[in-house]
Amino acid sequence: MAGTDRSRKSVSGGPAIVLVRPQLGDNIGTAARAMMNFGLGDLRLVAPRDGWPNVRAVNAAAGATAVLDALRLYDSTKEAVADLQHVLATTARPRYLLKPVLGPRRAAAEMRRWAAAGEPFGVLFGPERSGLDNDDVTLADALLTVPINPAYGSLNLAQAVLLVGYEWFQAGAESVGEVRPAGRTRPATRGEIETFFAHLEAELDACGFLRNRAKRPSMVRNIRNLFLRAGLYEQDVQTLHGIVSELVRGRRGGDGG
Repeated sequence: MAGTDRSRKSVSGGPAIVLVRPQLGDNIGTAARAMMNFGLGDLRLVAPRDGWPNVRAVNAAAGATAVLDALRLYDSTKEAVADLQHVLATTARPRYLLKPVLGPRRAAAEMRRWAAAGEPFGVLFGPERSGLDNDDVTLADALLTVPINPAYGSLNLAQAVLLVGYEWFQAGAESVGEVRPAGRTRPATRGEIETFFAHLEAELDACGFLRNRAKRPSMVRNIRNLFLRAGLYEQDVQTLHGIVSELVRGRRGGDGG
């Protein structure tokens, strides 16, 4: 379907679309085209296999060059989501992680609430062949799964972005504001939470809690998921930093006072 009218004002906003290690420039371009259809302008690439810039992406974008011109490039998923307060991870297969699982419509309703509250958010999409790995998924608050034919669950990258964009766009008329809990600050960004995780992991290593090297990766993921499920606010993160620091100080004998 062709329906481009450049005389009309384009809509904007919506989730940051984070493509993690995309493999083909064509897929980046068609994902940008899908974004443009639904007014999504924040495209972030994490370590694209064929590098950036990519002429095949530009050709496949079919005029959605405004999205490509504004995209941001990152070396890691952690860096790409550091400024976001809410993150969803798309997945097509079961994940044995204790995270909420949302369909596209419910996810769109949640995103509209975050948008109304002025809280930045984004959606992670993994490589075309393998999808997101568990370390990427651990960075998310919840999983976003599309209900499709169980005998043929094959969506390409642009189709997945298109589905999320469509549901976001359709949810616009039904969006409602979020009431912030009394006495709470804003939700913590991923960067603030990652700084706390680094602090906590360093001290757990120091006290020997993570001494089992074989189990360490899964233990760290489980601990991260525990805190992410809590929906931490900035004030909560500061309090947790203080708790860890005081526990360490007590273990080391305090200040002698």
